[in-house]
Amino acid sequence: MLDPGTERFVDAALALPPAALAAAFDRMVEDRSRGGREASRAARPSAAQDSALTHRVRGGLLARADELDGHLTGLLSDAKSAICIAGRAVLKRGRLTPEQYALLVAPFADLGVPVPPHPTVDAPGDGVPA
Repeated sequence: MLDPGTERFVDAALALPPAALAAAFDRMVEDRSRGGREASRAARPSAAQDSALTHRVRGGLLARADELDGHLTGLLSDAKSAICIAGRAVLKRGRLTPEQYALLVAPFADLGVPVPPHPTVDAPGDGVPA
């Protein structure tokens, strides 16, 4: 149900250390007022796609629950939210403007998580993290 690019993105995001996941969540919260809320709404997938994405993220994070919440109380929930939001953007990147896409994936791209290019961008470096 998820395309290979979304699966690769999610798996790489799940491997981030706790401090990086906390930073990605904090960045997403900051970006909500800069268009993140609207971009997130535009990236809404079908119920089946959202279920598959949430299941993959939850499964990957539950194995690390003690580690995450040991780093910061509530990080399990925060990380799930951040990865799901960015994962929806990757999954529905064709529905987003390049700017919306960049805004939603930047918290992870800036941490080194590989992000598929937006479909209207010909090459990495055109404003969307590669």
